[in-house]
Amino acid sequence: MERKSFASMDCSVAQCLEVVGEWWSMLIVRDAFLGVTRFDDFHSRLGISRNILQQRLTRLVEAGVLQRVRYSEHPLRYDYKLTDKGRDLWPVLTAMRQWGDRYAAPSGPPVRIRHKACGQLTEAMLVCKACGKSLGPRDVEAVGRQLHRTGRPRAAGARDAELPAAAPVAPAG
Repeated sequence: MERKSFASMDCSVAQCLEVVGEWWSMLIVRDAFLGVTRFDDFHSRLGISRNILQQRLTRLVEAGVLQRVRYSEHPLRYDYKLTDKGRDLWPVLTAMRQWGDRYAAPSGPPVRIRHKACGQLTEAMLVCKACGKSLGPRDVEAVGRQLHRTGRPRAAGARDAELPAAAPVAPAG
């Protein structure tokens, strides 16, 4: 199946997928958060073919998620380290891990997160930057530039039918 490009879609989710939506990309980012920096270490941990790994690393470097840092002249070798842009994927990776723990880990979470400040096992949660209250799908509404259902900006003066409100999500429990 040929990969679709989202480069022309005016949607932040699509643009994120354009950078890290390919198979293996988020697993490379995950390993980078775990301290993996060398090509051979990514290769052995992931079991990915060398050519696909090289393509994904190159793409992540081009997108500014990773940077190549030379650590050997002879032979020429590089570390792959997270940039600020890459470190900003932490909440995305954390949300994916927590979703996987809940819905795709029948034996329980393979990894737990401990908060260094208090020493407790924890899960991340979204909170409002302004007031500190918890954020869930029923606590927010989309505001701003209106888009067509296609994801493209509307033509000047054009009107869309109102998009239906999101259905309430039952609380987990």
